[in-house]
Amino acid sequence: MDVLKINGKEKEFTAGQFPATLAELLEQLGVEAATVVAEVDGDIVERENFARTRLAPGGSIELVRFVPGG
Repeated sequence: MDVLKINGKEKEFTAGQFPATLAELLEQLGVEAATVVAEVDGDIVERENFARTRLAPGGSIELVRFVPGG
């Protein structure tokens, strides 16, 4: 199984289910890209680059969600 660390927690992906890009990961997690700021392996990723940002097993992803209200 391939693993990504997402917000400090390991998530395992079965064969063939590992997301190739950050955009695919967000889709699998049910997270709307417009509502998050993402960091991949310590680098902040611009929203327009989510679909071009490749993921590799063992990588570290931080997702910060915007919540309306206050």
